[in-house]
Amino acid sequence: MNIMRRSLFRLWLLGAALLLPLTSQAQPSNTTEFTLDNGMKVLVQTDHRAPVAITQVWYKVGSANEHSGITGLSHVLEHMMFKGTKKVPAGRFSAIVSENGGQNNAFTNRDYTGYYEFMGSDRLEIAFQLESDRMRGLNLLPEEAKKEIEVVKEERFMRTDDKPESLTYERFNALAFLNGPYHSPVIGWQTDLDSLKMEDLHRWYDAWYQPNNATLVVVGDVEPEQVLALAKKYFGPIPAAPIPTTKPRIETPQRGERRVRIHAPAKVPYLIIGYPVPVLNTAKVKWEPYALDVLASILDGGDSSRFSSELVRKQQIAAAAGAGYSLASKYQSLFLIDGNPAEGHTVAELEAAFDKQIERLKTELISPEELSRIKAQVIAGEVFQRDSVSHMANQLGMLETVGVGWQLVDEYEAKIRAVTAEQVREVARKYFIPTHKTVAELVPDAIDTGPVSKDKPAS
Repeated sequence: MNIMRRSLFRLWLLGAALLLPLTSQAQPSNTTEFTLDNGMKVLVQTDHRAPVAITQVWYKVGSANEHSGITGLSHVLEHMMFKGTKKVPAGRFSAIVSENGGQNNAFTNRDYTGYYEFMGSDRLEIAFQLESDRMRGLNLLPEEAKKEIEVVKEERFMRTDDKPESLTYERFNALAFLNGPYHSPVIGWQTDLDSLKMEDLHRWYDAWYQPNNATLVVVGDVEPEQVLALAKKYFGPIPAAPIPTTKPRIETPQRGERRVRIHAPAKVPYLIIGYPVPVLNTAKVKWEPYALDVLASILDGGDSSRFSSELVRKQQIAAAAGAGYSLASKYQSLFLIDGNPAEGHTVAELEAAFDKQIERLKTELISPEELSRIKAQVIAGEVFQRDSVSHMANQLGMLETVGVGWQLVDEYEAKIRAVTAEQVREVARKYFIPTHKTVAELVPDAIDTGPVSKDKPAS
């Protein structure tokens, strides 16, 4: 399993992408921005191709805002947001959306928490009614909180503790980020979930779930003035409130290679390597994140990428190999490489093969043909993804919430086009430094298959 966090913008559509000329361009996002009197930002993008619309509310709070002792709090509160208000009893929120032919869900990330409804555009007002109601009208009941914390604990077990590669990734992050905001997992540490209190949930809700800490995004068969009128009607009356100030969250500079070996029941070994790199919010040299994004696609951009073509197919040293980088995090992040060694090869051999590919990037300029192909893939991916109203809403909301600004949607393509082979080599030399490397290895332990029946032989 490859758990790399891909760049938001990179979707590798191999057949069609390779046929799309580099001169193809994504159309402008046609986005309109408003700000309500209470400070809530509203982003609207019109798309009349189908009579549907997605409504999203993004809150600028995630696991990066938490500290030791309350990790997982943002995610638990996300669960509680479906547990009813005075107007909408517990269990009715999703039922109302479903009765109106829609879908809804939520997500918690390191940098944000978001909620969405995907419905017919003629039901837009229903989404506004529901989201504005629970923004400040949530019922936080002890009995419901107790149940949901247990649900999150089970989720943690199923997604992390019982999945060896996910567990390795969690421990890798804890080592790679010593004091930075991405040290702890989004779902929280088990001991912190055990000790969460009702007052923690109340404090978190009152601190962060305010209109001046939120962005409303609507994409679909709507008109900007229509959305603004509904936003003023439903969200406008909610008063602004003071939002907690956050101190600088700067990771301690790394002064040597860090390694950890994780033992867990597993079938195959697994390797993760990370290097600290800047993102758009932190880069002093503004083109570097785009060069890193291109570099990631050189290594892991589909079947023709270097990892796939050389390590998986040609050398057959890797059963799977990937690279990942997201330029739109709020804080300094990591360039990630991961993979599983092929049968008959070791993790050490796989790591050496990864290192060789990194050294090649440092010493050789990528050819004009390969660079052109990579850029064509990136641009083609952006063109095709804009057919999805959900994708466009996700882009706008995420970019605005992490502080980059939604305008990057329209700037990204030109920035990628401008990346040169020399810039790719320069970021490889600057950031892929052995003493800045963090490595996590999953060492498979025997999988306990349980007791064997005496009446029936094991199969």
